[in-house]
Parts: sequence; structure tokens; C-alpha cells
Amino acid sequence: MTILAFANGIFMTMDGFHVMIKGKYIGPEKPGPWANLFYKLKIDVFKLGPLFIILGLSWLLWLYGLWSNQDWTFIFGLIISVLTLWYIKVGTFLIAFLERCVPTK
Repeated sequence: MTILAFANGIFMTMDGFHVMIKGKYIGPEKPGPWANLFYKLKIDVFKLGPLFIILGLSWLLWLYGLWSNQDWTFIFGLIISVLTLWYIKVGTFLIAFLERCVPTK
């Protein structure tokens, strides 16, 4: 889980800064299937850099909570997993993993 949270946190943060600076995401010119949700809502996906940065840093904060055995880790992990569900591949896996594998107190 540490590797997934770290990779997702770093990538989303970098991608957020990249789209803010360069006006495009890392990778292909057209964003992935996740962008269709925002297109339907008439939201310019190339203006979502701050959202990517916040979510990326949230994953890194969650990772800190996991490593330091904080009480808020489980709930915070569920929240950011739900918030990341729009990025369907990552969010779906992470929330399923958290619900099954992370013990509650």
C-alpha cells in the first residue's frame, strides 16, 4: 500500500504542477477517460492542476499517517480514496483495499 500511495501522491502532485506550467498533462495530449466526467460538466480539465496537487499531497499526508500510526489514517484514507474515484483505476483499487485490509480501532 505504501508504494501505491507514494506513487499516486508523487505522480498526481507532479502532474498538477505540470499542467499548471505547461498547459497539458504528463503523457498523451488528450487526458484519459477520467476527463469525460469533467467534459460533461463543462469543466476545463486543463484547469484542474490545483486539484491534482491537493489530492497528491493528501496521499502523501495519508502515507505519513500510516507510517506514524495516527488515529485519523483510516478515515482520511477512505475520504481521499473516494475523492480519487473519478480517477477510476487508482481510486477504485485503493478504496477496496482500504476497506478490506486496514484494521479499524
